[in-house]
Amino acid sequence: MNIRIARQLAEIGAPGAVIGVIAGAVLGVLAGIVGQPLGWALTGAVMLAVPLAIVGGCYGVLTGLGYAKPGMFAPAAVLWLVGFPLSRLWHETMTPVVLGGPATPPDDVVTFLLYQALVSMGFAIGFIWLYERIIPSWLAQIKDHNPYAERVYARYIAYAEQMWNLREQRRARRQAGHAPGRVGPPGGTTKVRAKRSS
Repeated sequence: MNIRIARQLAEIGAPGAVIGVIAGAVLGVLAGIVGQPLGWALTGAVMLAVPLAIVGGCYGVLTGLGYAKPGMFAPAAVLWLVGFPLSRLWHETMTPVVLGGPATPPDDVVTFLLYQALVSMGFAIGFIWLYERIIPSWLAQIKDHNPYAERVYARYIAYAEQMWNLREQRRARRQAGHAPGRVGPPGGTTKVRAKRSS
């Protein structure tokens, strides 16, 4: 992979990485609120933000390479099922090292990872919800010089058109069901009209 392709994929990965950084910052704020020292809270935020940013960026790269498509939750869920527990393990183990202490992995690493895997599903839902709201406008800005972004943007346009058509079809069916002169549910209109004509 040459430098130009790597830069183009990194551009697509940027929104996911930003979401990871935001998640780490939120952790720092929460740690400060519950009473942890400011240095510990800030360090913990950075130590979680970095791996979360890497995993979030990887999701963007997967979309650029065609492995994740608009509207699909499964790729994000699988990625975070692995990435979130490992990020939390890194955060838990290495934050004390940065602060000058020894590495402190959880006492029961397996249980810790299993619990974080459960939490990852909620994180994946929040991630994909936010990602799907910011990525189209970002792709629109970079698609003219980034062929990966152009390809993904075209998928988003096609997906948006498909969703719009489905919504319009449902709306048309609802309006047809409430058309003037129609009496009762669709299955019973013939009998009602027959009685009226007699």
